[in-house]
Amino acid sequence: MKLMCIALLFALFACQSNSPESPGQSEKPIQSRLIKTESEDLVLLQEVIVEASVKDVWDAYTTEEGWKAWASPAVEIDLRAGGMIRTHYGARARIGDPGTNVIHIVNYVPERLLTLQAEVEERWPEVMKQDAGNLMNVIVFEPQGKQRTKILSYGVGYKDTEAYNKLMEFFIPANEGLFRQLKDHLETESRGGEE
Repeated sequence: MKLMCIALLFALFACQSNSPESPGQSEKPIQSRLIKTESEDLVLLQEVIVEASVKDVWDAYTTEEGWKAWASPAVEIDLRAGGMIRTHYGARARIGDPGTNVIHIVNYVPERLLTLQAEVEERWPEVMKQDAGNLMNVIVFEPQGKQRTKILSYGVGYKDTEAYNKLMEFFIPANEGLFRQLKDHLETESRGGEE
């Protein structure tokens, strides 16, 4: 019975993620949903279709010029397994100033996959500090043609608890806002327009 339930859940998930024309799917450019696992974990899946090449989307994530164009004004990127992305969102701040964010690059496959893990910060909620070693963002880049890319962002390591469910109320719209910035930047750029 347990295996049958797992197979059914897998089939439902596969059908949802492979049918972009299903009702509601194509209406919203950024899709977010929480997936509850059998081990009582939560996976935050966020999907975005960007009208830009996979190379352009990849460069927006993995080059300093690309990152600055949509995410933060200050960034240093050391793109390699074991490397890091260091960012600061202050308008006049520099990398290394208080408030610098450190994101470790766990692994990557060029133009296909990027696994990131944020460094624990003092301001993090206690529950996230406790689970920091398990929290990662796995980003999949799927070419959908020459000028279209599907981004699948999997936030993993969250627990299905009240504390994490409350955090999702913040993370989901915050991430959607960043994805909107990425999408707007890349689609404006791919049309040859000025931002």
